[in-house]
Amino acid sequence: MALTGSAGPAMSREEVDRELARLGAEREAVEAALLALQDHPGRQLLDGAALSGRTEERWSVAAQGLTLLWTLFDRYVEALASARAVRSRRVRPTGPELAELSELLRGRAVTVSGSQLPDSVRQLAGPARLVEQISLAQLLDRMNAWYETVLEVVSAVDAVWSALPTRIDLLLAELRRVRTLAGSVGVRAGAHPLGDALAGLEEELTDLRTEVVADPLSLWRPGRVPAQRGTPGAGLGAATTSGAVDTERFDRAGRALDGIRVELEQLLRLRDEADERLHQVADLVQRADGTLAEARQARGEVLAKIAATEVPAVPGPLSALRERVHQAAELRQSGQWHRLAPMLDALEEDAAKELARSRHSLAEVTAPLAVRSELRGRLDAYKAMAARLGVAEDPEVIERYEKARWLLWSAPCDLRAAAAAVARFQQALRPAAAPQGGPQDSQRYDGQQNGQGV
Repeated sequence: MALTGSAGPAMSREEVDRELARLGAEREAVEAALLALQDHPGRQLLDGAALSGRTEERWSVAAQGLTLLWTLFDRYVEALASARAVRSRRVRPTGPELAELSELLRGRAVTVSGSQLPDSVRQLAGPARLVEQISLAQLLDRMNAWYETVLEVVSAVDAVWSALPTRIDLLLAELRRVRTLAGSVGVRAGAHPLGDALAGLEEELTDLRTEVVADPLSLWRPGRVPAQRGTPGAGLGAATTSGAVDTERFDRAGRALDGIRVELEQLLRLRDEADERLHQVADLVQRADGTLAEARQARGEVLAKIAATEVPAVPGPLSALRERVHQAAELRQSGQWHRLAPMLDALEEDAAKELARSRHSLAEVTAPLAVRSELRGRLDAYKAMAARLGVAEDPEVIERYEKARWLLWSAPCDLRAAAAAVARFQQALRPAAAPQGGPQDSQRYDGQQNGQGV
């Protein structure tokens, strides 16, 4: 009958040899994983770092866990060495030796000192004990759990520190370059909203960098619930950390800086185009003033030459608009581009409106003169028609022509009376036109009269 102990029935020689080989390979893998964890960039950065918040809390536990891992590994190596020493006594171990080997390899033969465990481990394990007897398998499970806990912290910290501080520094450098550009167009904090936005953005990025350095885990979003301390994991070297760095604040700051840069580029473009645009505005104002002067002169002529006509008033010179153009030029000279931009946009719109309004005023004022010119042209055309019809020497035709001509060339001219006289002169031509032209010509002359009446 095989001897039994806390590990159950005694193992055979072949089982012992296979178990020792497996545990030996496992020991090599555990040592390699612990050495890799010891050299992990995140672990090296955490050592001596001034931490706060969630990172300080989790690293204070993980750091103890890393120390504990090496302590447990030492117990693991010692237990494996004891088993190998027993097995090396003879080629064919005796029954008591196989029972001893079975107890060492599968029984609760590993003694762990409770005083060496962190408080958190003792809380997870239950009431505090001075010593604890566990098997190699239990020891490995405990190492796996703490390895996953430590690896998750150092990997997450390394991911955040690799992703954000350098990018924040680059963005801060770009922000300072943009602030230099802003100063070249007069945009400064307290004097322009863009200057205030740049100052606020720099403060926000500086605070974000401070938080990233001191509490990187506050910007880590795990893909699953973080490993609980002391709970079994996948195994040393097989644990992976899933999650992502929260870059929302950084990305938002980058977008804000891009928006500020676009607005500043518009101001820089204004600086390059300001002279030409101011010249164009001044030209529009000058043309509008010239048109108004022409309208005022034409109004005086209309009042002198046209009787009983209501002539609309003509606005005075565009003094206010010229003053605004002068103010814009002063802003251009002093380099206050952020103030010049909205003023120049408004000036371009207002100058174009004033030019259109002055042209409309000129057209309104000169309308009576245009009517008189039209009537004179019609009278000359009817006189030529009378010559073609052979009635130019007719006394009635001559009388009506002279009457219309006197009215159109006298000053002031009564347009209503002149229009009526031209119509009567046209009517005097109808009797002579009807026999020669027939009904169709008569209709044409009637249509001409109806279509050209004033």
